[in-house]
Amino acid sequence: MTATPGAREFIGYGRDCPPIRWPGGARVAVSLVVNFEEGSERTPLNGDATAEPSGEGYTVPSGYRDLRAESIFDYGSRVGFWRLLEIFERQRVKATYFICANALELNPEAGREITACGHEPACHGYRWLPTYSLGEEEERRHMAMAVAAIERLTGERPRGWYSRGASEFTHALLAEEGGFIYGCDSYADDIPYFISLKGRKWLVVPYSLETNDMKFYRPPGLADPDDFFGLLKAAFDCLYEEGATHPKMISVGLHMRVSGRPGRAAAVERFIRYAKGFPGVWFARRLDIARWFYDSYGDLPVFAS
Repeated sequence: MTATPGAREFIGYGRDCPPIRWPGGARVAVSLVVNFEEGSERTPLNGDATAEPSGEGYTVPSGYRDLRAESIFDYGSRVGFWRLLEIFERQRVKATYFICANALELNPEAGREITACGHEPACHGYRWLPTYSLGEEEERRHMAMAVAAIERLTGERPRGWYSRGASEFTHALLAEEGGFIYGCDSYADDIPYFISLKGRKWLVVPYSLETNDMKFYRPPGLADPDDFFGLLKAAFDCLYEEGATHPKMISVGLHMRVSGRPGRAAAVERFIRYAKGFPGVWFARRLDIARWFYDSYGDLPVFAS
């Protein structure tokens, strides 16, 4: 079933962007996001018709397992997770983990480490499947299973949501579930904004596909880790300058099988060190950003959903 067309909001805050202030007068809020997907991707091993492409090689015909691609995903959970976690520990920063619950079920030790280290578990669905492909009842079931599994394995109920391709049912199901306080299914702004979610005031904390390590895979593709650092630096520099009068946020999207690789992890740590070298920078979990926004700017207008 195709999505029903809805209202789109092209104006946003416009020229009169609200003069928000982050804690401590920060000019930029830096949101580090780790996508925890490995093991929950499509594979005939789990009854899927096709195998998930790894992004680093050929694809196999429908109906066949791609053992090479599976091993690339495996690396993210076996090695990349720990390498990124150690970088965050060395740099004393906190991140948000977009967790596919089935992936965490396959590596439960990681769930305990995420919260023990003070990072945020957010929900990225049960499996890493296009949400729009599930259908309403299956999507409802996956959402419930994901929340239960993440809470069981991390000790914390997820409060943030991010789809792999939201469906026409997603917003209604989030409102029905009732336990989430923010969502990230948007790339439409540089600061959070409110929409109406089935009559409820709902906060969108925008994400980014620009400052995201998936650019290593998507054409034309980054060829060098320095290119990724350069992209992050350029975005940060722009937002930091604008933040002198109108503070902004930058989302840095990471994947354990991508930035957890030794040739790329150094670019992540280099960027963190770079951003930490400026005064007025707030490294924040998305839940902290959401709570600050609700508490400080809950009276801002609601945009069309």
